Amino acid sequence: MTTPTGSDPGSNADYGHQPFKRSASHFPDRITADGRYGWPVEAGRYRLVVSRACPWASRALVSRRLLGLEDALSLAVADPIQDSRSWRFTLDEGGRDPVLGIAYLSEAYDARESGYPGGVSVPAIVDVPSGKLVTNDYQQITLDLATEWTALHRPGAPDLYPEGLRDEIDEVMDGIYRDVNNGVYRAGFADGQDTYEAAYHDVFRRLDLVSERLKDRRYLVGDTLTEADIRLFTTLVRFDAVYHGHFKCNRSKLTEDRVLWAYARDLFQTPGFGDTVDFDHIKQHYYRVHTGINPTGIVPLGPDLSGWRTPHHREQLGGRPFGDGTPPA
Repeated sequence: MTTPTGSDPGSNADYGHQPFKRSASHFPDRITADGRYGWPVEAGRYRLVVSRACPWASRALVSRRLLGLEDALSLAVADPIQDSRSWRFTLDEGGRDPVLGIAYLSEAYDARESGYPGGVSVPAIVDVPSGKLVTNDYQQITLDLATEWTALHRPGAPDLYPEGLRDEIDEVMDGIYRDVNNGVYRAGFADGQDTYEAAYHDVFRRLDLVSERLKDRRYLVGDTLTEADIRLFTTLVRFDAVYHGHFKCNRSKLTEDRVLWAYARDLFQTPGFGDTVDFDHIKQHYYRVHTGINPTGIVPLGPDLSGWRTPHHREQLGGRPFGDGTPPA
């Protein structure tokens, strides 16, 4: 997650006042088992930097937990409130990440490319020995965690990107990314009525299609959890808290769609999903950083979160969350 394309990293007031376009990942390097990009998979070498507010970073949090990579890939959590230099480590003692020794994620970007002019986004993976950013490719990071880091997966880790289902997973994820993951942002940051309405209709058209798909199946593709479920979950879990009101995606709440609400609760209650969610970080970031949309900075007290732990009954549809594997400890 970063600021809109073309804006100064500190121009939070620009949200909603210029066309929104999702930035491409400027550093698309990959960490692979064979090191063909110059970055081999090594336990303890890299540090994953996230914000618990960001849905793109939350994908990496869920994947890391499901695959049992906590000991192999250390974690840095940024303050959900950005200042003019973007993501910062004020949650850590002394305001510096204890492993990287930096106060701002931008320092790792600068170590990789001096004078880098673009936005500073999470998730990001940093090479600890050099302090350099390796990648901020939010689309590829989780796929590589699932397929390239297998030697470091925990015993019983699920296959989140099974080879025989990849075409279907990619197709499902493409629609969800375009219309839901990115669609809520196109609606929320729209700079005109027509742009907003087009995005709004895309969001709910796709959510209706997904709801119909999930009516008689527990997961999006196959009978186990996959990358597709992770990518949908991180938007759904934020929907009523921020996207419904703050981003004006208010045709209906998640809780008003019987299928999607049950599906989201099923995932939330699955180890690796809900235990990575921080609703306080989510609300603090969206409502206090997006001053162009919410100039008062007032953070709403709702919604009531108690429903996330209520029975969902999705297990009646069958399915095996972890396939032949086991849940994370």
